[in-house]
Amino acid sequence: MNIESIYHRPKNNYAYAYNDKTLHIRIRTKKNDIEKVNLIFGDPYTWNEDGWIFSTKHMTISGSDQLFDYWFVEVAPEFRRMRYGFELMSGNETMVYGEKGFFDQIPTDDTSYFFCFPFLNKADVFHAPDWVKDTVWYQIFPERFANGDPKINPENTLPWGSTEPKWDNFFGGDFEGIIQHIDHIVELGITGLYFTPIFKAYSNHKYDTIDYMEIDPQFGDKATFKRLVDVCHQHGIKVMLDAVFNHSGYYFPPFQDVLKNQEHSKYKDWFHIRDFPIITKPRPNYDTFAFTEQMPKLNTENAEVKEYLLNVARYWIEEFDIDGWRLDVANEVDHSFWREFRKTVKSVKPDAYILGEIWHDSMPWLQGDQFDAVMNYPFTQSALDFFAKGTINADVFAQRISHVLHSYPNNVNEVSFNLLGSHDTPRILTIANENKDRLKLLFLFQLTFIGSPCIYYGDEIGMTGGQDPGCRKCMIWDKQEQDLELFEFVQKLISLRKKVPALGNKGEFNIIESNTETNHIIYEKRSKNESIFIAINNSEQPIQISIPFLAKNDEVTNLWNNEKQLTSDVEELSLPGLGFTILQSRKL
Repeated sequence: MNIESIYHRPKNNYAYAYNDKTLHIRIRTKKNDIEKVNLIFGDPYTWNEDGWIFSTKHMTISGSDQLFDYWFVEVAPEFRRMRYGFELMSGNETMVYGEKGFFDQIPTDDTSYFFCFPFLNKADVFHAPDWVKDTVWYQIFPERFANGDPKINPENTLPWGSTEPKWDNFFGGDFEGIIQHIDHIVELGITGLYFTPIFKAYSNHKYDTIDYMEIDPQFGDKATFKRLVDVCHQHGIKVMLDAVFNHSGYYFPPFQDVLKNQEHSKYKDWFHIRDFPIITKPRPNYDTFAFTEQMPKLNTENAEVKEYLLNVARYWIEEFDIDGWRLDVANEVDHSFWREFRKTVKSVKPDAYILGEIWHDSMPWLQGDQFDAVMNYPFTQSALDFFAKGTINADVFAQRISHVLHSYPNNVNEVSFNLLGSHDTPRILTIANENKDRLKLLFLFQLTFIGSPCIYYGDEIGMTGGQDPGCRKCMIWDKQEQDLELFEFVQKLISLRKKVPALGNKGEFNIIESNTETNHIIYEKRSKNESIFIAINNSEQPIQISIPFLAKNDEVTNLWNNEKQLTSDVEELSLPGLGFTILQSRKL
């Protein structure tokens, strides 16, 4: 037994309250090393003449990555408090693991040997808006979606789609264009819109804010935006805006005041300025986003800055009834500010969604006091590497996905923002070398995974493009140039996700099989009433798959074509190259 690999901490993703009655407990062990694990648990104040009274409960392997197995158990402590440890067995060897280390047998004379979950306080339960679990998002880059009102075009606006996107060209996308094309979004099945920044800014991407309280005039006015939000809500679509609070734009009036008045500016403490006079090139002597002199970093520890930005957060919810904030470069802003941001937002709209842009391990931001979710880039990279690029095999993909799921509590995973592409990344069809079958497998996995999926505008009709600005092409509205078969494919997946709850967040995700020789994976989405098995062939050769995972004499429905059969009538599945099947299994 390799005890050096055994790990648990009584907090975060290893021990957490799933709801106000239930605890989830995990432990990590060396891969293929431990045969059985039992949870030892009991109330710390329950004793008799023989010592501490405890129970045991069998734990199951919920997933594995390259190095470790992860064991899981759900338990409901009677009095909402618990001391607990682990009984680990391998061959003839048995060890007990608790807060004070390893023991040969279960100690009953002192509960301090065990880990402690002091009390399941309702206020400590991580809670994100329930509606997010059932939302399918659609990201819109407003300048490139549709030009509905040419009268407000910025200077030198180019004809729609007449040339490739560049850092500094404009095509006149606006709110009116989105309103005019809302049917496309509704028809696809979208229930949430995420807009990149809409506030007054110099650039076409608007991440260099000039005025956080004003709409950029190229998009329309506040009345038009209010109408857009109302139209979305009438169609059951939530609206999320992009908040760029890490940095402002170069032409943000307070920064312009600092440039003019230097150390005498009343706004000099709004930014992180190392010395005066201010230098912008070759490298600024003030903190910025990356080393971009056009984006000076805001000092969110400054009381005036904090008050200004919190008023922004409150204003757009109170005045326009938006449903969420996506927070740009969220990891570079201090935690204290985000805690106050959450209190402000939730005081105005308790079920508003707070989403942070973080590309790495985000557990410090996901403990219930800051964000509801983060953009799930580890999911993105794993899916692209396997399905689009083919740079990893089925085993490595399964291990990576398992690691993603075990990095956070389940109630965090259920609202995680699962994207495949965005304004910051090349188009997914381009990454897939324009292989549409591979793109379909990406959409299939995304829309049957745990979390809240997001589609980047145009990916559903087969748009292409390289790294930004190439991924920011004008949306194609000529039906003859759209891939309508791909649109119908994505539409069908979204519809299935809505009709069959287990395909979404009502189904527990488990990888059943990953095979490096055939490069196929099989995973299950299981609820109390059914099991759904998705088998994906990520090779270009047809394969045969045995199906021992299906119980004998169950009724099986192929959800893609609605064909029914008994498992006793079939022994294996045939999958074409880059093919798949979705099987719903129910007891007769």
